[in-house]
Amino acid sequence: MATAAFSATSPTQSRPAHRHRPLPSLSRLRAIRCSSVSKAPAVTAVATADPSPVFRSVAAFAPATVANLGPGFDFLGCAVGGGLGDTVTVSVDSAVAPGTLSIADVSGCAAAAKLSRNPLWNCAGIAGIAAMRMLGVRSVGLSLSLHKGLPLGSGLGSSAASAAAAALAVSELFGGRLSPDELVLAGLESEKKVSGYHADNVGPSILGGFVLIRSYDPFEIIRLEFPVDRELYFVLVGPEFEAPTKKMREALPADIPMKDHVRNSSQAAALVAAVLQGNVRVLGSAMSADGIVEPRRAPLIPGMVSVKKAAIDSGAFGCTISGAGPTAVAVTDDEEKGKEIGSRMAEAFSREGNLKASVTVAKLDRVGARVTGSSAVVSLMFVHRNNQALISIRI
Repeated sequence: MATAAFSATSPTQSRPAHRHRPLPSLSRLRAIRCSSVSKAPAVTAVATADPSPVFRSVAAFAPATVANLGPGFDFLGCAVGGGLGDTVTVSVDSAVAPGTLSIADVSGCAAAAKLSRNPLWNCAGIAGIAAMRMLGVRSVGLSLSLHKGLPLGSGLGSSAASAAAAALAVSELFGGRLSPDELVLAGLESEKKVSGYHADNVGPSILGGFVLIRSYDPFEIIRLEFPVDRELYFVLVGPEFEAPTKKMREALPADIPMKDHVRNSSQAAALVAAVLQGNVRVLGSAMSADGIVEPRRAPLIPGMVSVKKAAIDSGAFGCTISGAGPTAVAVTDDEEKGKEIGSRMAEAFSREGNLKASVTVAKLDRVGARVTGSSAVVSLMFVHRNNQALISIRI
């Protein structure tokens, strides 16, 4: 099986513990700040010591995400459940040169075969290398296997899920040494190279729940707590149509009229308030009110205008494009109602866009990236008859 290795030092629902430092808490808000001297903060080593692996291998899962949420272009996003996401397994591999990472396997969705196995051009590889560099890993080589549970170009944060899972897996392999903000920055190295410097996918994929990117320079991300006693369902309708993020970003206007800026800002503020209050009706209404990005992207997705109308007519509180699309996302507070809404939306994609579409009704993923499996490093010791150690081997 062909692999490629590149130096990690080259440029380039309750929430369980991740075994990394906890998020600082601010009553219903959680903020993380990272100092930065540029709009793309450098990923630097956080420890001069070369850490030893705690596990032989670690598998991590990172969930799908909905970015923008309508008016929150590049600064609002959330993680969604339903088992949607990517899984990355990272292993200590003696066949890989120390301080480097190799991609051993890419599997999953049909389009996964198109992904590069060059770790410098693969979302998981880039984030894994960034995490290795932050940790200062030099004495062991790592191999990485990626299982794509998300289709490419779906608008559900496919690249971010791969990056988030890889960053966490590498960190946990060495004992969970990276904090949540460091994991986000490692994931951002991947997003920067693949689809643009934005954290509204990789942030929620790592942290879970809703997030607000307050600033990119210096980087600051705030986790917004949606009340646990409120029901919220996302109706995700994904047509068989690929909308590459870079192409969809090219459709955006270079200049925005002041009145549109004011309107979108007020809707984004209303959306944040709705999240904190658990008001799904206002959340949906604000999500539907983007007057800047959605009007430019919707015509590029066959049937999208009719799909949104079908969602609202069927009782959804709101509907918009998930990320860059083509997935359409609607919100409701009832699961059965969500299934009905999804059916009507899929029919609209078929009727108006001539596209087959899948429907998933999912809750908010409050956990984010998490470890799903590990294999321990085993220590063997050979001894003399007098119980004096001759040699100790770690495998």
